Amino acid sequence: MKDGKLKKTHQFKNVYNNGQSYANRLLVLYVWENRRKIRRIGYSVSKKVGKAVVRNRIKRLLREIYRHNKDKLEVGYDLIFIARNPIVDASYQQIEAAANNLFAQADIIEG
Repeated sequence: MKDGKLKKTHQFKNVYNNGQSYANRLLVLYVWENRRKIRRIGYSVSKKVGKAVVRNRIKRLLREIYRHNKDKLEVGYDLIFIARNPIVDASYQQIEAAANNLFAQADIIEG
């Protein structure tokens, strides 16, 4: 199954306004049930987190973490990852643990 991407501002606003948020020290995860048979994901990294190189690295790490874990997630949800400042100093393993923790909090893990 091909996953979709959240790209448009109105798609992000829809998830922000209607979805549920879950947070920890490194990340915030917004989850909204989209009633489709597709999982869509978006990433948001503020300029407060760092310069372009740092922000793009964080987005690459988040995309990779999602790619490794998407098979265990339920279908039919829109997800938005928002990076917080401490993520700059975190390792890949710490970020992956934080993301998995948020998936568990949101109860979107299959099985």
